[in-house]
Amino acid sequence: MSSDTSRTNEATELLQHLIRNQCVNDGTVSSGHERRSTDLLTTYLEGSGLDIETYEPEPGRASLVAKIHGSDPEAPSLTLLGHTDVVPANSEDWRHDPFGGELIDGEVWGRGAIDMLNLTATMATGVRHLALTGFRPEGDLTYIAVADEEALGFYGARWLCRHAVDDVDADYVITESGGFPMGGADGTTRLPVIVGEKGTFWCVLTVRGTPGHGSQPLRTDNALVKAAELVRRIDEYRPQAEMHEAWTRFVEGIGFPPEMAEPLLDPDRIDAFCAEFPAVGLARQAHACTHTTMAPTVMDAGTKVNVIPDRVELTVDIRSLPGWRTADVRAMLDEVIGDLSDDVDIEFQSEDEATTSPIDTPLWDALQRVSLLFYPDARTVPFLTVGATDAKFHRALGSVAYGFGMHSRAIGFEQYGAMFHGIDERVDVESLHLSTEMWMALAIDFL
Repeated sequence: MSSDTSRTNEATELLQHLIRNQCVNDGTVSSGHERRSTDLLTTYLEGSGLDIETYEPEPGRASLVAKIHGSDPEAPSLTLLGHTDVVPANSEDWRHDPFGGELIDGEVWGRGAIDMLNLTATMATGVRHLALTGFRPEGDLTYIAVADEEALGFYGARWLCRHAVDDVDADYVITESGGFPMGGADGTTRLPVIVGEKGTFWCVLTVRGTPGHGSQPLRTDNALVKAAELVRRIDEYRPQAEMHEAWTRFVEGIGFPPEMAEPLLDPDRIDAFCAEFPAVGLARQAHACTHTTMAPTVMDAGTKVNVIPDRVELTVDIRSLPGWRTADVRAMLDEVIGDLSDDVDIEFQSEDEATTSPIDTPLWDALQRVSLLFYPDARTVPFLTVGATDAKFHRALGSVAYGFGMHSRAIGFEQYGAMFHGIDERVDVESLHLSTEMWMALAIDFL
């Protein structure tokens, strides 16, 4: 088997190429161009003994499935699930080219370095080297690199789980996030494992008015003015905090000091705590993990400078807690819209409810065992991600799905969270080393 160093070098170079491929997903069917990275990964994995298939439901929107077939059809199977698309980046905001994939002072810079091309690259590297050694697991080991994760998976995981079930279904799935070391109150290392995710209810609120001449604004029915009032109401809406199992077990597992743990677990105190806590990243996470949230994100209004707008489209990103249904989200919107209801239409673009996986599973135990190889004092703790991942599509098939990786201490929790869809995204080479070796150790342990 090749050395740890050579595998780390391969993972680093693969990540750089994935970043440079610029598979930018803006939500339109013509964006993404993930075929670039599917071709790259196919070339990288060919000749290793993996069984490789590609799928392309729309031109350029390609995904790859590579498999080491197990010796026992009844044995548990494991999938390592990465995505190759990234969100847009404005180069003017970055210190280095967001699509340069530069290696600077031991860190690879670029859009997707954290979300999640780092794991997509290290998964590929680990699986390739297992195949090269002749590794024959009892259950199937599958590596999947999908398109379109950043736009709810319509041409990626969602499509595969509907049209290629036999090729992608597995008992256990691991995808993005998790595994960033956090310090407990006793000085030991805690590694969050993503066991669930909030629901995604993206919607468009269409606000209606009456057109008129811009030179005579008095007593007009301006849709933009009503939309501004609607944005204000959304911003000021304060739903009640809810303490679900994944959150309480996370707080208890991390071992926060009592002055933090107590308000973090108290639905009547957590809002004030999040408003005042100096670590903004943790405050945002704590608030999002315990509230169904609404964020107005896009507004399309007006036709001409001298015309009173008669129509405004306001896009709202709603993320719901476990247990919320579409009817609950609709009731919340109705409450916020209030007396504007006669002039506002609601259209949901997605209605994906929150999903969770059980914690007491053989895969959880394997992650705990393997983590000790890299952090001898490690303890895995459950966590609920507030963003969307492709895990939900596999949970719908009956899979236990977690989010994990293995990261060094070079990037702290605050930085790590801020780089998702943020500026100056980067990952250190040591984390690439840890993740690559972890995937190999996990496959050997679990399968």
